[in-house]
Amino acid sequence: MPSLSLSASLPKSATVHDVPVASDELEGLGPDLMRASKLQGFEGKVGQTLVLAGGADGPMRVLVGIGERSSVDSGSLRRAAAAFVRAVGKHKVAATTLAENPGDIDRAEAIRAVCEGVGLASYKYTALKTGPERPLRKVVVVSKGAGSKAAFEQGAATVNAVSLARDLVNEPGGSMTPEAFTAMARTVCKDSGVKLTVWDEKRIAKEKLGGVMAVNQGSTHPARFLTIDYKPTGAPKAKVALVGKGITFDSGGLSIKTGTGMMTMKVDMTGGAVVLAVMSLLNALGVKVAVTGYIPLTDNMINGDAFRPGDVFTARNGKTVEVLNTDAEGRLVLADALSVASEKKPDAIIDIATLTGSVSGALGVNMAGLMGTDDALIGRIEAAAVPTDEQVWHLPLPVEYRKQLDSVVADLKNIGNGPFGGALVAGLFLKEFTDGVPWAHIDLGMSAMADSDDGVKVKGGTAFGVRLIAAALEAWS
Repeated sequence: MPSLSLSASLPKSATVHDVPVASDELEGLGPDLMRASKLQGFEGKVGQTLVLAGGADGPMRVLVGIGERSSVDSGSLRRAAAAFVRAVGKHKVAATTLAENPGDIDRAEAIRAVCEGVGLASYKYTALKTGPERPLRKVVVVSKGAGSKAAFEQGAATVNAVSLARDLVNEPGGSMTPEAFTAMARTVCKDSGVKLTVWDEKRIAKEKLGGVMAVNQGSTHPARFLTIDYKPTGAPKAKVALVGKGITFDSGGLSIKTGTGMMTMKVDMTGGAVVLAVMSLLNALGVKVAVTGYIPLTDNMINGDAFRPGDVFTARNGKTVEVLNTDAEGRLVLADALSVASEKKPDAIIDIATLTGSVSGALGVNMAGLMGTDDALIGRIEAAAVPTDEQVWHLPLPVEYRKQLDSVVADLKNIGNGPFGGALVAGLFLKEFTDGVPWAHIDLGMSAMADSDDGVKVKGGTAFGVRLIAAALEAWS
């Protein structure tokens, strides 16, 4: 990934720069550029690019569409910046002026959006690659004026946080074990000014995290449970808990997945990666609420003592759970984490997880399901989804579906009665462990993984939710 820097003017070192073009201002390009645009079908649509050869006395230019001027927002600037950086990948130093004339958008918002578009679209996971890196080494964001530097630093911090989460998700499950995740968390938390507390397998047993212990039975890697605390300067406006599912690899357990279904299951710890990334970002954004992150970590594997369909465990809050499908394991570790979080009586709990595939059956792969018990909290997340363009859809928690979780031998079972409404039943299961605290649940489904480059997404882990949750916390009042 190229480095990002800020400049008040176009740097001489840049061999290519953009020319932002609104679709309703094409006539302002001049005759030569107008002719080239017409020949190449360039219309200034958001994310459309046209590369123009540079002259002997100047760098190459790239026309970048931003749509109609009156409709320009942070999302269109982010997509335009992503398109630009993909168009100049063979250059070493590029410069973008997209934030210089953002129209009606606040300049700071524009700078942050451009930083995110450039940084996230140029992300590559190269830890295991042996070939050469991409030629693009540096991208300069051109902007001047009050607040430019602070906005740039926040945008760059956001890029680093999302990249951290993507790195964690893209690392193979065989090496991204609970111990390895914990080691990374120690470094990240130290550098970010937040406090990390680690429970090992003995402490997990002492704290009666029955769901974490049940899932971990089939693993050779001991479980971990992470608590991360952020305290703002001054009196906090509220106390918010974040809970992220940290299944570092999911084989399905004895209810084993198919070979194809297992191929991408290193992604099952996305929720945990997102929570760690958000916690790393809070100081940089100056968030005014106190936040505690909880990340239960284990893989879901198979050995001679792996938990079996029909087994019953006791969760942290004392409820007994009959496990009828060991591939519905994420809700079991989340049950314990939600219980721990609710005991602290925060003002709100937000959990995020790759919990079900059925949510993507309903919403597709570019949108996450949103459920919860508090309309105001749901509204905060929906509002944050607009500027970040991490789309969510509010789904119900039908009371009449709760009976599907009734068990003959325990307080509840971990799956419903059939193949339909699985995401909603899973949400109802989690609700049992929130103890009346205002709660929202983000079910990522397949939005956690992209199979092609699109906008700020690149193939692999998306880290969906980092910008969404950070924006919701930043805007909290």
